[in-house]
Amino acid sequence: MHVALFGGSFNPPHVGHQLAALYVLETAPVDALWLLPCYQHAFDKALEPFAHRVAMCEAMGKALGPRVRVETIEAQLGGTSRTLLTVKALRAAYPDHRFSLMIGSDLKTERQHWYGADELLSLIDFIVVGRAGADPAAGVAMPAVSSTEIRQRLLAGQPVDAFVPRQVLAVIEREKLYRTGEGL
Repeated sequence: MHVALFGGSFNPPHVGHQLAALYVLETAPVDALWLLPCYQHAFDKALEPFAHRVAMCEAMGKALGPRVRVETIEAQLGGTSRTLLTVKALRAAYPDHRFSLMIGSDLKTERQHWYGADELLSLIDFIVVGRAGADPAAGVAMPAVSSTEIRQRLLAGQPVDAFVPRQVLAVIEREKLYRTGEGL
């Protein structure tokens, strides 16, 4: 099975993430897409608890159907999330799978600066998804939606219906997430 890996903070996941996932499922030669919420951000960004971000990813992925699942291996690895370590752990856990890493076109030139970049680049193929304002050669550009802006709007009591899938918004409201201003 060929799996596209889509990692991120998902703090919160939004329609840009959902559209990018659907785009890859429908245009790339993959059988499935796994959402990988990071356990602990490499740059010490404040995040909602991992369990809440997993629940939001599950809610977002459910709308995309059975080819999408949430993979929580980064919690098992613990500590700071590093793409190289995650990819190596997944390859060991699923030796019969082929993995590709999905990234936004804005990250294409930054890959060389990632932790263990040379080894990572030798282990996995990349699926580059266009992002608004980034490399126009990457194909269709996903809309410019910002998790930071969504968190700020939630804190201010402003609507986010146009930016967050309904199922994700239900988790945010049920768990009363993004109400304190932490992690903005």
